[in-house]
Amino acid sequence: MSVTPSAPVSAPASVPHPAQAPTQADLLDFVRRTAADTELIASLPLDPQGRTWVRLDGPGGSEAWLIGWPPGSGTGWHDHAESVGAFLTARGELKENSLAARLPADGWKTLELSDGVDRQRRLPAGRGRSFGRHHVHEVLNESTAEHAISVHAYYPPLPQIRRYSRTGPVLRLEHVERPQDWQ
Repeated sequence: MSVTPSAPVSAPASVPHPAQAPTQADLLDFVRRTAADTELIASLPLDPQGRTWVRLDGPGGSEAWLIGWPPGSGTGWHDHAESVGAFLTARGELKENSLAARLPADGWKTLELSDGVDRQRRLPAGRGRSFGRHHVHEVLNESTAEHAISVHAYYPPLPQIRRYSRTGPVLRLEHVERPQDWQ
């Protein structure tokens, strides 16, 4: 189930000047301040079967989302193409598995990853991170009983999301989603 209001929900005021593109630090500051808005976090409808999301007004023309994660849910491996981003857990705990390697942007379908590129990060409520272009990761709510809620922001607004499958060291590009697929 996804919940998308007719207009984006207002979040805390943004820091960057409108003519200036937000940096990773600006996006992280935005998600931190937004996650602290307990009324906004409590307003997200939660579905026990699937993730829910509401689009927010992000800083400096960025794309932002409030996302609810039922127990046992996750994104699968993906990247955000040319966008930089940040996300922060507002409630519950999320786990991020990521690759500490820059992958080629285009022109490949299968890659064999080197040893030592895997990273894991636990993000309990109040913890988050920013990331650069072509950051490949998966985000999971491993709880068996508790929903998690997080705030995400991307700049420029997501032009696409590339979805991957992973078997051991082999990463395969499975498909590319465009904004019309999730908005």
